Amino acid sequence: MNRGSTFFLKVVIYLIGLAVLALLVIFASVIYAGNAGMYLPMLLGMFVPAIPFYMALYQGLQLLKYIDTNTAFSEKSVRTLKTIKYCAFTISGLYALGMPLIIYVADKDDAPGAVLVGLVFTIVPLIVGVFAAVLERLMQNALDIKSENDLTV
Repeated sequence: MNRGSTFFLKVVIYLIGLAVLALLVIFASVIYAGNAGMYLPMLLGMFVPAIPFYMALYQGLQLLKYIDTNTAFSEKSVRTLKTIKYCAFTISGLYALGMPLIIYVADKDDAPGAVLVGLVFTIVPLIVGVFAAVLERLMQNALDIKSENDLTV
């Protein structure tokens, strides 16, 4: 693969990580200032899914490194995709657990759009997890075929 495209993807991963870090810093400043009010549990709940999120970003960088070094079709890549899958499902599950709180706050604040935002935070990681699972299965099948071909030659 062209190194320019993997470089672009690495830059995008770093920018996404910085944007989420900026949001977490803003949330922390709101919490520290004491202006959170009834949104305090929701703001605190944004910090817990950040851990698997950054783990998945790191694994994405590792996968791009494997692509750069021409070891994309290896067991390490399959493990990396498996970790990304688990991180995505964990993030989706954590936000799904927080949905009753989001619905409660949206009802009290009369903001139905908040429920939609909560659903987006739940469904998008689920889609990423399913995509990583499909890629993991395809990568494992390619490795199995490669090992069969190595044994027959």
